[in-house]
Amino acid sequence: MRITLSILLLAPLFIFSQNEKNVTEYAKSITPNELKELLYVYASDYFEGRETGTRGQKKAVDFIRQFYSSHAINAAQGTEDYFQPMELNIKGKMVKTENVAAIIEGSEFPDEYIVISSHLDHVGIQNGMIHNGADDDGSGSVSLLEIAEAFQEAAAAGQGPKRSILFLHVTGEEKGLLGSAYYANNPLYPLANTMVNLNVDMIGRLDPKREDKDPNYIYLIGADKISQELHDISEATNKRYTQIKLDYTFNDDKDPNRFYYRSDHYNFAKKNIPVIFYFNGTHEDYHAPGDTPDKINYEMLAKRSQLIFHTAWELANRNDRIKIN
Repeated sequence: MRITLSILLLAPLFIFSQNEKNVTEYAKSITPNELKELLYVYASDYFEGRETGTRGQKKAVDFIRQFYSSHAINAAQGTEDYFQPMELNIKGKMVKTENVAAIIEGSEFPDEYIVISSHLDHVGIQNGMIHNGADDDGSGSVSLLEIAEAFQEAAAAGQGPKRSILFLHVTGEEKGLLGSAYYANNPLYPLANTMVNLNVDMIGRLDPKREDKDPNYIYLIGADKISQELHDISEATNKRYTQIKLDYTFNDDKDPNRFYYRSDHYNFAKKNIPVIFYFNGTHEDYHAPGDTPDKINYEMLAKRSQLIFHTAWELANRNDRIKIN
């Protein structure tokens, strides 16, 4: 009887440790080499700078769709084979474009959603020069693909997320956050059931203006503005798994850069959905032709992507929704 009791007492600990190991292993599937391979394609001249509505942007959405399809990650409901089409008014011209949306359905709370977003577009060709946008936001785009692949690997092994995870690649960010605004006004899934938006916009490089030259950092913006609990979960997750320096410099309401209002998470925040904006800061190649994939720090791109994966995992697998302030 004692042996049986001991086994029973140890069993929960054993199961917990095994799950912990698996989560870490899934995160480790997000590698610098795979991110590099994807980004050297996505930020190549073939995509012509991915300006909204252009031929290059159409190539980009096809690339993203093909990735999800080839990895057996389902198209989001209400899309046309992963595409959420729209017509945007850009400087008085009506432009046909699309968001790309894929989903991994939750096992216990399939009608509650974690949205992980990045913008698929960039500024295109200017003065005859292709602006490849490797960091802005090629880095976020390929990060989403690798995070999705890690979640799909877990789901295939019977460890899928309890809540549904929507991978949302939005168009028209460089034209005024237009694709995310369209989604917020025409959601594929109810915003009332959307628990959080994790937005990934420029996470592949280093901020040359930082006095601390340690590359092991990421700027976080917005985490505590709607849900203090989200901020606390983010902090605890990082401490437990990735140990990146979380820098809140640009989270200050008085920050003159006003980055909180300048990326796609803001359209979710306006709907009172808690958000985190992951950001490496600007650099000399911001919106310039020098934003090329050879300048990306792939080790940090992988580590930052792993942080986002772990944070999404924690949020998706909680018993309760996070609380609004």
